[in-house]
Amino acid sequence: MQFNPISLAIGLVFSPIAAAMAFLITYGEYSRHYTDKKIPLKFAIEAAIMTFIIFAVISFLIGLVFGNMN
Repeated sequence: MQFNPISLAIGLVFSPIAAAMAFLITYGEYSRHYTDKKIPLKFAIEAAIMTFIIFAVISFLIGLVFGNMN
């Protein structure tokens, strides 16, 4: 079973970018609906963490799939 390290590098570059964008979008939308800023911050952090995990796992799985295509 081989692993393609390029997909790991791509995942490490784009996962934080996707997480930051998810944070900004979620915080921007939820901050309009709540007067207390702690609640939108909590939701935005949760969205950013989940986005990072999902993108990292998907890039890892793609690396496994493409590494085994030989």
